Amino acid sequence: MCAYKNPIHPKVDIGHVHLKVADLERAITFYRDVLGFEVTIRYGTEAVFLSAGGYHHHIGLNTWDSQGGQPPPQGTTGLYHFAIRYPTRAALADAFRRLRDAKISLEGASDHGVSEALYLRDPDGNGIELYWDRPSITWPRTPDGKLDMYTKPLNLESLIKE
Repeated sequence: MCAYKNPIHPKVDIGHVHLKVADLERAITFYRDVLGFEVTIRYGTEAVFLSAGGYHHHIGLNTWDSQGGQPPPQGTTGLYHFAIRYPTRAALADAFRRLRDAKISLEGASDHGVSEALYLRDPDGNGIELYWDRPSITWPRTPDGKLDMYTKPLNLESLIKE
């Protein structure tokens, strides 16, 4: 493997996630009706793209190789989770309300110092992190200036009041 001396361009980011799902309609209902993404393009009964804010797609869903399939068993490699970043704490609170109203269980809720995050699974068992970043000026740092992230329980009562 070749190791390059220069890091990747700092403006590179993750553009979208494309997931294999067992039931397209069930997955659309979750991502559209619970999380609030909009369908931008539908490819018949096998695939759909969804986005926030009019982008072409942030999430792709398909059943090309997975119609009626099962999530991979524990102890196998693959996606741990993907993360959806919200612009503000209030927007994350709105996402939490949507989950609560839809009776979607959380697997965790954490304060990482740099961010606050909710963890859950979609109907196909894919791990999802919903989070917002605190302003970088407030991120915890060690005395020598290095990032000092942590994991503490997130106060959901405080979040829901946002």
